[in-house]
Amino acid sequence: MPGKLRAASKDLLVLVGVLCLFVAGVWAVSRATVEHLLHHDAVATARTWASYLVKNVEDLDQIAAGQKPSADSQRFFDRVQQVGQVFRYIIYDSQGHIRLVSDDLDDDPDEDEDLAAHNPAAARSIAAGEPLINVEEGAPPTRPPFFAEAYVPVAVNGKTVAIVEVYVDQTEKRDDYGRTFAVSTAALGLLIGLAFGVPAVAWRRRTNEKRIVDDRIRFLARHDSLTSLPNRDNLTAKIGLALAALRERGGLLAMHHVDVDRFKDINDALGHEAGNALIVAIAERLRGRVGPDDIVARLGGDEFVVLQMSPADESDALRLGQAIGGDLARPYAIGGQAVSITTSIGIAIAPGNGDDATRLMKSADLALYRAKAEGPNAVRLFSPDMEADLNERLRLERAIRDALVGDRFELHFQPVVRMPERRLVGFEALLRLKDEHGVPIPPAIFIPVAEQIGLIGAIGTWVLREACKTAAAWPARLTVAVNLSPAQFAGGDLYETVVAALADSGLAARRLELEITEGLLLTDTQAVMGELRKLKDFEVAIVMDDFGTGYSSLSYLWKFPFDKLKIDRAFMQALDAADHENAETIVRTIIDLGQSLGVTVTVEGVENDRQLHFVEAAGCDQIQGYFFGRPMPVTEIAACILGDLNGALSPKAPSGRSPQAKIVG
Repeated sequence: MPGKLRAASKDLLVLVGVLCLFVAGVWAVSRATVEHLLHHDAVATARTWASYLVKNVEDLDQIAAGQKPSADSQRFFDRVQQVGQVFRYIIYDSQGHIRLVSDDLDDDPDEDEDLAAHNPAAARSIAAGEPLINVEEGAPPTRPPFFAEAYVPVAVNGKTVAIVEVYVDQTEKRDDYGRTFAVSTAALGLLIGLAFGVPAVAWRRRTNEKRIVDDRIRFLARHDSLTSLPNRDNLTAKIGLALAALRERGGLLAMHHVDVDRFKDINDALGHEAGNALIVAIAERLRGRVGPDDIVARLGGDEFVVLQMSPADESDALRLGQAIGGDLARPYAIGGQAVSITTSIGIAIAPGNGDDATRLMKSADLALYRAKAEGPNAVRLFSPDMEADLNERLRLERAIRDALVGDRFELHFQPVVRMPERRLVGFEALLRLKDEHGVPIPPAIFIPVAEQIGLIGAIGTWVLREACKTAAAWPARLTVAVNLSPAQFAGGDLYETVVAALADSGLAARRLELEITEGLLLTDTQAVMGELRKLKDFEVAIVMDDFGTGYSSLSYLWKFPFDKLKIDRAFMQALDAADHENAETIVRTIIDLGQSLGVTVTVEGVENDRQLHFVEAAGCDQIQGYFFGRPMPVTEIAACILGDLNGALSPKAPSGRSPQAKIVG
């Protein structure tokens, strides 16, 4: 700020200096102009008077020769002295000697004009052959306040016969000229001032605007434009300074990495402007929570950092992190509605968790990863084992990305059997992934990660295309089921994607089953239902998966005409428990409900004889589970289909359970 004031003062001084020079210049020009005009006026007046004198004084040459004027000439002298600007005159001979003085105005002997005295000024005028003018200040009453003394040669027949010294009163002229030029100068100054001032003001204004813009650019280079908090680069520099000071004074420094859970969902639901308002409100709460020496920064999106300058110990840092989480969890009034959020907070403490900015920020990131995995509203301190977990997570993310780019995902297909005939009716496509060593990665592990890194939509599209392409080679009576994710609906082009996959593969639409879960319907029921109706009108079968596990599954049955319900495998597992009566009752109820609605009911997770006999007796339409077949690679499907053609499918003795996950995406 002092630098800005100095620059502004300097500009103002330059502007004032230029204006002063301009005023001084105008004044000097005006004064010179007035003097020039007075000089010419005096010359003109003197010449006119001298010419008038020559015409009316017939004995001028005799007077110049030293004779007294005639009576007529004397009367003329007396008369003309009473009028006009000439208040005194002196006549010299052709040599510059005084011959006649109009009056005796000088009381001072030094000013007396002695007859026959020689006047050098008159002689100079004779030699030059032109008037000689002197402008002087007078002392009233003997002299006017301002007058001109003009020596005018008088020529008769081309010969200079006399010099007339004429005293011209120019007081009134000077005042008139002065007033005229004062007004003219003022008007000119005003015009020039406007001509100069308007651009000067515009220049000054533009300079100020440019300075403001430059300051804003410099500010934005180091601060977040939305919250005015320090940005990542600025924070890194501040951490470096804080760590340098820490090495000198000792003590601790805590970095709190704050991330808003599921902010994208909030932003999508409320709109971009409301999302920005929420970010600003979060920033204000963080400012209000920290101490005067602490620093709050925004890394971008929904990520913030609080730099706690002097925590007493780890417990003190943890208490602040928990207090921050509590503050941010209080509802916000955004756009006229209450909005609540949860956060995940990772804490790293210097110098133990990092003695430079890069290492400290990485440690806080690792703690944040752990907090997000355990959240919501989790606060975690960094520990060394987190780095190993992060490396494993990064390895898994890399494997997912490489598989998507390199087409290294695989599809396995689990048989679906029609009851009571126990005949094959189709397969469900299930996603599989192996690491760089060829070791299978459980779907329950890699699918949630794919969702978190935003690739599940692209993966789901790949699954849809590959499943249709594979099923197109099967007998026309067999169907293929593919799970859909919310990410595929979010793009708004699911219908086009499905139509394109069917067209590319040649698979009939009636042979494709698309499975959704209740969780998908909870996100945006109207949009999802609209997309599902378009697909159903295209003759694609719509299946509600994991039926019976949600609290509102039944409410969707009258909102949308599903083609199939799949009872979640958890009910089959419950049949093996001691208190299995409730599970049996629920399964029978769902089967009866499906039959009354004309909807096919499939039971998942059938793995043993007892479960098979129960669901068969309950009258289910289809069975899926290890009892009739595990998910198999494409190379084994032909044998499964051939076995079905040769007769009823042979039950497969389960060799133990393994986690089974579908691509929810």
